[in-house]
Amino acid sequence: MITAEEIKHAIESLPEKEYVKLRKWFSKKDWDKWDEAIELDSQAGKLDFLIEEALAQKNKNKLLIG
Repeated sequence: MITAEEIKHAIESLPEKEYVKLRKWFSKKDWDKWDEAIELDSQAGKLDFLIEEALAQKNKNKLLIG
């Protein structure tokens, strides 16, 4: 199995163009995981408090949009 140190060394050896591609891939992977976590939390009702807070602010005419 390849070690983290070997991966680090390989990354540091990449040409800039390949490094940028790798960075974009990591970023997309992180955002995809974030999106999945938000979706699961939403389905589980863990974010319902945000809707309740927004509706409460709207009812008080204190909801700021834009």
